[in-house]
Amino acid sequence: MNAKYKALWLNDNDNLEVIDQTKLPFSYETKELVTTDEVVNAIKDMTVRGAGVIGSVAAFGIYMAAKEVKGDYEALLHKASLIRDSRPTAVNLMWAVDRMMLRLKDAKDLIAKAREEAVLLNDEEAQESQKIAKYGCEIIEDILKEKNKTRINILTHCNAGWLAVIDEGTALAPIYEAHKRGIDVHVWVDETRPRNQGASLTAWELTQSGIKHTIIADNTGGHLMQHGMVDMVITGADRISANGDVANKIGTYLKALAAFDNQVPFYVAIPASTFDHEIRDGVKEIPIETRSADEVKYMRGVDKKGVLHEVLITPAQSPALNYGFDVTPSRLVTGLITNKGVCKADYQSIKEKFNSDGE
Repeated sequence: MNAKYKALWLNDNDNLEVIDQTKLPFSYETKELVTTDEVVNAIKDMTVRGAGVIGSVAAFGIYMAAKEVKGDYEALLHKASLIRDSRPTAVNLMWAVDRMMLRLKDAKDLIAKAREEAVLLNDEEAQESQKIAKYGCEIIEDILKEKNKTRINILTHCNAGWLAVIDEGTALAPIYEAHKRGIDVHVWVDETRPRNQGASLTAWELTQSGIKHTIIADNTGGHLMQHGMVDMVITGADRISANGDVANKIGTYLKALAAFDNQVPFYVAIPASTFDHEIRDGVKEIPIETRSADEVKYMRGVDKKGVLHEVLITPAQSPALNYGFDVTPSRLVTGLITNKGVCKADYQSIKEKFNSDGE
């Protein structure tokens, strides 16, 4: 794909350029990332976010680092560790760095090989996204047929579109495909407090594509399900254990519980790189990132004049706790939508569908 994807690309200077997601939906801006520190900071401050895109940026970050150290593999090992440790929960990050370093170990031209491998990794991720779109859309068509309906209402949580996983996304990929096929699809978009990735990023993506959607408060989903207003739930994930437990944006677990109680199918769409075959109990073993309390206490938005502000919404002295993710037990997951088709969320099914190396 010539190293150019929707959320990130190599620019004319052959440096990594990314969409600054912290500025959306109010303005579209990009950042050029040249050094390892710039790549690490972009991941940490969520200039880029979404499990897949973090991995994609990490892969190109290794290329930037290889140029920075002038092709010295030993020096690159240190730079790679900084990128690898930039965030703890999304396993795609570690997977991408580890894969890059393994394939660069004996490279004669480290810089050229790093570029080649980063492009290859991202091309493969983009192809997986297209397959997820196809398999997920088939589920949408089956549900419409089963319910004898012409319109489907899908609830999603956080952002798992092309801003999160190149190049069609995961949870949104089947929705984009359904829209392309002429299916009447409407999306309930959770706001996804505290950073509002649903209200800002998912809604922005769907607006760009002309897909019908409605933004809802995070606690509205259960009510909608009780009243038959949700036909299915699709989310993405940041890590999935070997037994099918799903780590995703905080609040996903509550949606899964509501879906289970109301017999609403709950699907998780992921690329192979999201599996962590070393973890057998996701609830106990997946590390959960704790982020700044200020994300809970402050909100960003524009006033009527279009000026961006950050405002305090709580008593200044009140403490706040900000877990970034929760884990949905596999028993609540109807199925995993992968590049190899739909898979049950249990150890044996995952093992049969994917080898331990994810291929």
